[in-house]
Order: sequence, then structure tokens, then C-alpha cells
Amino acid sequence: MDNLAYIKEHLLSPVGIDEAFLAQALSQLSERKIDFGDLFFEHEVSESFALDENIVKGGSFAISGGVGVRGVLGEKCGFAYSDVIEKQAILDACMAARSISAGHNCSRVAIEALHPKQVKALYSQENPLNSLSRAEKIKILTTANEIARGLDPRVDQVAISLHQSHRMMLVADTDGSIAADVKPVVQFSVQVVMRDGERRESGMSSMGGAYLLDEIIKGDAFHDIAKDAVRMASVKMQAVAAPAGMMPVVLGAGWPGVLIHEAVGHGLEADENYINASAYSGRVGEKVASDACTIIDDGTIARRRGSQSFDDEGTPTQSNVLIEKGVLKGYMHDRKSAMLMKMAPTGNGRRESYDYPPLPRMTNTYMMPGEYDKEEIIASVDKGIYAVNFSGGQVDPTSGRFVFSTSEAFLIENGKVTTPIKGATLIGNGPETMKKVSMVANDLQFDPGIGFCGKQGQSLMVGIGQPTLKIDEITVGGTQN
Repeated sequence: MDNLAYIKEHLLSPVGIDEAFLAQALSQLSERKIDFGDLFFEHEVSESFALDENIVKGGSFAISGGVGVRGVLGEKCGFAYSDVIEKQAILDACMAARSISAGHNCSRVAIEALHPKQVKALYSQENPLNSLSRAEKIKILTTANEIARGLDPRVDQVAISLHQSHRMMLVADTDGSIAADVKPVVQFSVQVVMRDGERRESGMSSMGGAYLLDEIIKGDAFHDIAKDAVRMASVKMQAVAAPAGMMPVVLGAGWPGVLIHEAVGHGLEADENYINASAYSGRVGEKVASDACTIIDDGTIARRRGSQSFDDEGTPTQSNVLIEKGVLKGYMHDRKSAMLMKMAPTGNGRRESYDYPPLPRMTNTYMMPGEYDKEEIIASVDKGIYAVNFSGGQVDPTSGRFVFSTSEAFLIENGKVTTPIKGATLIGNGPETMKKVSMVANDLQFDPGIGFCGKQGQSLMVGIGQPTLKIDEITVGGTQN
């Protein structure tokens, strides 16, 4: 069964909605003159468990769903939503959304004009909540707790969480097109606090993706997450104060790509560029990074949290080259920004849920691999820092300025990784920093399935990736001069 048939059976038919009603609602939405409009149906079921102080202390089960209705006229957007999928509520939302227009169009969408968009589905339709029994899910948490506590007597606290969700979405557009997608998501996290005398340090590790719970137990993968959390805390227990000043920094593969996501990716979302509020505005075709930098946003990568068969406007996702060998090639568009900038949509129209309008957002953003080995890059640094993990950061898209805090980092001395450090922050400007990337390794990795991104009050799952790379010079904030 394809995704459209699946969603009709499980979401629309039970509430009496068929093609005839979709055509009626779309016709009502387009009775006023608009450039385009859509109905976004969503239904999500989620379940979470949490273990703390050796017992399962929390659990939740939630069902959410509704329909968002949008009408777009030039720069204006009319938006209304209903948290029940019911015919009259949808028609009322259509009336509200079209009120941005005083003109009349009086076009009607015929039932026979409705046509489904088809692409290869990225995911299983199976609900991850059903892929293991509740007893098996609890066993994952208690076993990981035992492993973490048994690895090191200094482990004082262990907190573990397991989350699963199953999302169905359908977009019906005023052009008559219909797109549907089904997406399962799983995330498992372990956080430990280690104590030695008065010193306390924490470590956290996670795994997740758009797959079923079987992946958590395959090859005892969740054991490795518990071990990695303890390892990170143990490393921090040995850490010394970070140095401060301008110096070369080597970023590790995988999650450190969050710097590219924040310092570059947000500045390439088209809504910021349409209003000239980005450091990259009006610079397509210009050199904005070193020759070593090719950056991609790709919403089609199977099993990644940032991927979808269609974006939340019904546009098929695709692989978009943002920067190629240092040259800015283009921006990430939703339908509105594409229309205003006279470009094609890129499959980047995303929304947190049915009660938010879509925005241009990243999916899975990463840097392409280069020609060097990781060891060559580290050996090229006489004195600097090797940053393996980040705990957070912030960026101003207008100026490109960013600040990032490391959660796991080491000194590089005479071409070798030596002492772990703590308290290191990286401070810089996105475009300027990218021009100082001199070496990129051949070890591309993606984050372990933990990426979230916030923008205008909306939080979305994203993917992040990069190979090991060297930034020749960047400001490091620390406590040691």
C-alpha cells in the first residue's frame, strides 16, 4: 500500500473525508484571489519512557493531530488551523485563511483534477510503538542503567530516556496536487554524572533516526550508548582549563557539523535572504568559503531524522548544493520564498506541526569529504585544539557571528592529541571562518540522530554531518592564557 492509500485508510476515511470534500475545501480556499494555498493534515502518536535513580520514573503516551490551512498572496500569508479533523472546522479555517485577499477568483477545484504526487517512500509505514513490547522497552532502560553504573564506581547518577513517534501527513494544494508521507522516529539517550570527591562531571550519548525500535537492540547498540556516556564523563574528569586566544582548531567528524549548520546553514535559508537579513544575501556566485568547502542540504537520505519523502508543502525533497568549492550556489526555499525570489522550491518548506505555517528550513546539512586522512590533519597542527563534541551555541544570521561551547575537546601538541580540556568556546564569523578551512578529511560522518533546530518558535528534527576538518585560525575562549 502506498503512503497516500495508507493515510486515506488510517486518517481521512475514519472521519468521512474523501476527494470530494478535499476539492470542496480547496475551492472555498481559492474563492478569493490568492497565489496558492494548501491544507496540511497531520496525525502523530508518540510514547516516551524515562529512568532516573534506578527506577522508571516517567512515561507518557500522546496523540496529536489537526489540519492547518494556508493562503498566500505575495508577501502575505493567511493561516488558520483546527485541532480536530472535522469537515466544518476545516471549511471555517479555509474561510479565515483566505481573508488576506479582498479580490475574487471564484475558481473551483474539480474532483477529477485532484492528482497524487508520487515519489519513492523513504520509510516503513510500521509504527515504532508496536515494534517492541512495553516490557522489552523497559528492559532496554534498566539494562543500560546497569551497564553504565557497572563500568565505573564514580558514576553517581544515570538518567535514560526512550522516545518513539509515528507521524502521518497529507498536503492538498490549490493546484489539485496531493502528497502524503509516513515517518517513524526513535531516540534513545543516556546521561551520567560522575563524582570524585568534590568534582562532578557529566557525559551524554544518544542514538536515533527514522527507523523502528529494532535498531536500538540490533547488535546491542544501546549498550554502546551507555558506555559512551560513561567514557565522556571520565574524559571530563581528567580535563584541564582550556587555553584562550587565536589558534588552529580541528573539528571532529559528525556532530561538530553543528557549527556548519548554525554558522552557514541558517544564513542560507531563503526567507532571511529575501529581506537581505543574512550575511549571504545577494552573494550567489561569489566566493564565500575556501575551495575545500562543498556543503549540501539533502532531505532524501534514508533513515535520517531530517529527511522526508515530501516536505510539509508537498514538494518532493531533494539534494541541494548550497556551496560548491567555496562558491555560493543557492539558497534553501519553501514555495513562498521561491515565488518571491523567482526561483524553484527546493523541498525545504517545513513546519513543527499542523498549527504552524511552513518556513524555509534545513533537512540534513553536511560538508562533503575531502582528500586527507584524519591523522594527517591532526599532525599538521603544532599547537591547537581538537573539538570532538559540542553542547550548544548560537548565531546571528544577519552578521554571521557565532559562539559555540565544546563538550568534549583536547589539546593538540606537536601534531598529537594530548590532554582533555574543558570550558572551550569557539567564537567567529560564519563566512570568514569558512574561508579558513584548509584541510578536509575523507571520513564523513553524520550525527548519531540527536539534531534539533529552532527557528521562529518552531523546533524541528534535522541531520548534521561533516568529515574531520581544520580551521587554520579561530578565536578560542577559555580560562587559561
